[in-house]
Amino acid sequence: MFIRYNNKLKAYAQENRKAPTQAEWLMWHCLLKWDRLWYRFLRQKPIAWYILDFYCPKLKLCLEIDGESHEWSGDYDEKRDMVLRNLWIKTVRYRNDDVLDNLEGVSLDIESIVTTRESEMK
Repeated sequence: MFIRYNNKLKAYAQENRKAPTQAEWLMWHCLLKWDRLWYRFLRQKPIAWYILDFYCPKLKLCLEIDGESHEWSGDYDEKRDMVLRNLWIKTVRYRNDDVLDNLEGVSLDIESIVTTRESEMK
């Protein structure tokens, strides 16, 4: 299934890829780049009206890193997650501090989620 996105987000996503947060950089270079989890993840992927931090098209899995600014964005996140769920995309969120302070734990959690998602997609 082809998922459309707002073309206006493409340039913004490209800019986001050029200037990742420290947590995004760690997640990408230490966990997701080079298909370390056996699946290809994309960075700053425009989907619908949103830009996903990390997205695996084969698993329809979105990984989000929420910084301090996300603490007050509960309604926005709920609406966003609902739109993604309607596209059969599962969203998993990690706090900035979790990635920065416990990358190994985040890695183990993602491995578990990938394994679970594999079985769900069959």
